Amino acid sequence: MSHPAHSAAPAHPVILYDGECGLCSRLVQAVLVRDPAGVFHYCALQSPWAQNQLRRHGLSTTDFDTMVLIEGDRLHLRSEAALRVSRRLPWWRWTGALLVLPRGLRDLAYAWVARRRKRWFPISDACMILRPEWRSRFIDGG
Repeated sequence: MSHPAHSAAPAHPVILYDGECGLCSRLVQAVLVRDPAGVFHYCALQSPWAQNQLRRHGLSTTDFDTMVLIEGDRLHLRSEAALRVSRRLPWWRWTGALLVLPRGLRDLAYAWVARRRKRWFPISDACMILRPEWRSRFIDGG
């Protein structure tokens, strides 16, 4: 479900991700590589900026199993966020077709992966290696 955003919407779509998750880190890097135009910006859910956004929209500030996409004046959560990001990337646009599936079904699959992600993809110091040109796309230092 999309949530109306506050009046100060970010200029770029912002992906909020779990900054302590190896899978999330790898996915952010995958989007960075496939988004040379710099459409997306990024912020760890644990950061002060993201925590403020979550509070402003009445969302949990402790549930880091949820990907959030802030897109203009809308917030998208879980599978909705992931699919809205992937459909804007070359070679992944076809995933937008999955948005026709019922959200409950998509989010069930999303939750199944989210519960197991840290076991499957432990965080490591090598997870997030940023190219210098990417640093400006991270809010609160990434």
